[in-house]
Amino acid sequence: MTAQAAPTLRDRIEDGAVRAVIGVAMLLPYAARVRSFGWMAQHVLSPLSGGRRRIRANLAHVFPDLPRAEVDRLCGAVANNVGRAFIEMLSGPELARHVAGTPLEGPGAAAMEAAHAAGKPVVLVSGHLGNYDAARAVMLARGLRLGGLYAPMRNPLTNRRYVAAIERIGKPMFPRGREGMGAMLRFLRNGGILGMVIDQYMAHGAMLDFLGKPAPTALSAAEIALKYDAVVVPGYAIRQPDGLSFRIWFDAPVPHSDPVTMTQALNDSLAHHVRQNMDQWFWIHRRWFKD
Repeated sequence: MTAQAAPTLRDRIEDGAVRAVIGVAMLLPYAARVRSFGWMAQHVLSPLSGGRRRIRANLAHVFPDLPRAEVDRLCGAVANNVGRAFIEMLSGPELARHVAGTPLEGPGAAAMEAAHAAGKPVVLVSGHLGNYDAARAVMLARGLRLGGLYAPMRNPLTNRRYVAAIERIGKPMFPRGREGMGAMLRFLRNGGILGMVIDQYMAHGAMLDFLGKPAPTALSAAEIALKYDAVVVPGYAIRQPDGLSFRIWFDAPVPHSDPVTMTQALNDSLAHHVRQNMDQWFWIHRRWFKD
């Protein structure tokens, strides 16, 4: 494993602040913890961190005619969902117990499970919508061999805590980059399900449509699927009105063709579900712009 750089003083201060906030939240029962951290993200963390500003900028870029009242509502609701997803990720065993028994729905569910039973590789493609960790927890509980690709955090102290949290939900997890690539591909070749997300800015990605605007998009999910003859399934965990449960849905598999065509189909699938659940996509992320 590649050694991480020693943490700086700033890393230690930032990590200490995060630990303090999380420590208070973790004292609460699960449902109260999720609701409270959603409230904190909406009313405190997002305004202070500039998240609300980025939400407004992204919405203005994609939906310039959206009424101001709806923009204001989304600024709050999006941050609330982000906060809930974050504390749910840190509460892995309790999240898994809460979502236990949630059915896998949609035309892609049966195709994915059939491919997995036959030992055929599957690339499961999602986005930052609802909380994909809920889908991970349910799939792992059903005995599906699911591994995930993740982007390491810059702060080595926070990253250590982050990796420990996502691995408590399930393993294996593969860091993006050369370090995790070999293990990830071996896992896939051996009939695993590899989870990936495609909805963040990728400087060297192909310029493909997402929500009506060109967005730099990685082709890697489709390229890997073509190379290893994997079934490609878009899947999402959509938060339900109670704020705590999820609907886990899989669109039909994307047919093999070429990386650009397949990735555009994946973008279109995600965009459809974003339009249906505008307050659950992470509008705080960079998607269309580098900064």
